[in-house]
Amino acid sequence: MTMRLETIAGISRLLIDRPLKRNAMTTEMFEQVPGLVAEAEAKRHVRAILLTSARAGMFCAGADIGELSANAHDTAWNLRNQQAINLAQFKLARAEKPVVAFVDGDCVGGGCGLALACDIRVATTRARFGITPAKLGIVYPLHDTKLLIELVGPGQAKRMLYTGGLLDAQEALRIGLVDVVADTPDEILHGISTTSPHSHRETKAMIRRILDGQIHEDDASRAVFAAAFQGEDFREGVDAFIAKRAPEFK
Repeated sequence: MTMRLETIAGISRLLIDRPLKRNAMTTEMFEQVPGLVAEAEAKRHVRAILLTSARAGMFCAGADIGELSANAHDTAWNLRNQQAINLAQFKLARAEKPVVAFVDGDCVGGGCGLALACDIRVATTRARFGITPAKLGIVYPLHDTKLLIELVGPGQAKRMLYTGGLLDAQEALRIGLVDVVADTPDEILHGISTTSPHSHRETKAMIRRILDGQIHEDDASRAVFAAAFQGEDFREGVDAFIAKRAPEFK
């Protein structure tokens, strides 16, 4: 299988596994992502989803150029491909549970688009990031471009898109494309695993509303804030604080 899910110790690992093609994504691989995300979300004990490669030293070389070339004049296939990419990113960006991308190696084009859709990006020093449609005479999709601009701003987004150049991990960190440079994602995942799932879920939804344009409180956002004080996670957090112990969120 070129995409698969492995769940270990409360973390569901969404693995890209096509090493002979440097994990280049086919349409079928993009189409598998929503179902695998849903499978991870359905596991009550899962605290986070980790998008990464099944093999060290690579992340994703982007969309499969051979497949794109072979279907360039097939309107129906192109529509299917675009819908598959958009839905994969949508499900990652709006999954209720935190989604972390761990990038060890090249993260290019469509692969970079998947990483952009995650909540947090952790990269090793071997990581390189690039968005290369301008080298092929094609155009990066609007949703991918929006995700990129949300992270790095329009100026750096134009720089990446116009030049198609590769950025190393430290440069990606400097411009905000990467959140952490580390050998593993373990510290981030541990932090997520030991804090409130309710807070994660509602905070992610709140941030997405802000990124999608909401700037003022409304009845729904006020209700989310107020309801948290009646929740089990709040009671456990307060009890743990008073008892000077680590909270055990369910």
